[in-house]
Amino acid sequence: MRWDKVTLVGVGLLGGSLGLALRRRRLAGQVVGLVRREASIAECLRSGAADSATLDLAGAVAGADLVVLGTPLGQMEPLVRAMQPHLRAGTRVTDVGSVKGPLVAALEPRCAEVGACFVGSHPMAGSERTGVAHSRADLFEHAVCVVTPTEHSDPGAVAQVEALWRSVGGRVCRMAAERHDELVSRSSHLPHMMAASLVQVALGAADGTAEESLCATGFRDATRVASGSPEMWRDIALMNRLHLGRALESIAARVTTLKAALSAGDAAALEEYFREARDLRDAWLEGFEGPGKMAPSGE
Repeated sequence: MRWDKVTLVGVGLLGGSLGLALRRRRLAGQVVGLVRREASIAECLRSGAADSATLDLAGAVAGADLVVLGTPLGQMEPLVRAMQPHLRAGTRVTDVGSVKGPLVAALEPRCAEVGACFVGSHPMAGSERTGVAHSRADLFEHAVCVVTPTEHSDPGAVAQVEALWRSVGGRVCRMAAERHDELVSRSSHLPHMMAASLVQVALGAADGTAEESLCATGFRDATRVASGSPEMWRDIALMNRLHLGRALESIAARVTTLKAALSAGDAAALEEYFREARDLRDAWLEGFEGPGKMAPSGE
């Protein structure tokens, strides 16, 4: 489908990549970027992510038939409150946030108050790099894009949001918001917590210079996501703290098992621990990268 006016509220990696994809595929008559800093206007235009960019929220969302929230999670509800008077009835509003339950509960009724329709979505794509300078028109190709409608969702709005992600190459997966949050707490959020903790343990040591010289590709690969936005990950951790807390408890139990095997000098238990992890990962990787499957997205 083709949109008349799409407003990107926040033009970072995901928002910028969506803007590039919409413009290059000619899926929107006009793409407008709402940014926070004057300098970001030039960056947004230089990247090609939008036809125009502005600091003016009212002007950015006025007349839009699609608004996509691409800011850190903690900013989304205040922004929707501010844009309520300027949204026209029937406007579709979605987001690219990594947590859905609390966000959908907050934004769906706010949009409904003014006749707009909010449908939560989460494209499983991205990287540790941030900012519109790193945006790519092909970022969403083959990426799973989760859409989280509720019993109150307008079926037409849900269909249009799903069509949005398919139109830029995504593979749509419809899922309840709470189920999404439970799953990503382990597959997406927990790896970031572990990467950040590993960096603190290794590079925060007193003998940092010596430690750094021995950090090679394994350390680099295991900690890549720790270079992500602290503001973004703060909001994700807080908004999904219930499910993430449970995921951390599961990791703690695994670490306890590993420590016990080490303390006992139990070679067989250690080998089995590593074998199980290898086999599980290899089986997952075979399906992940096999014919017709999705390519790694970086998130």
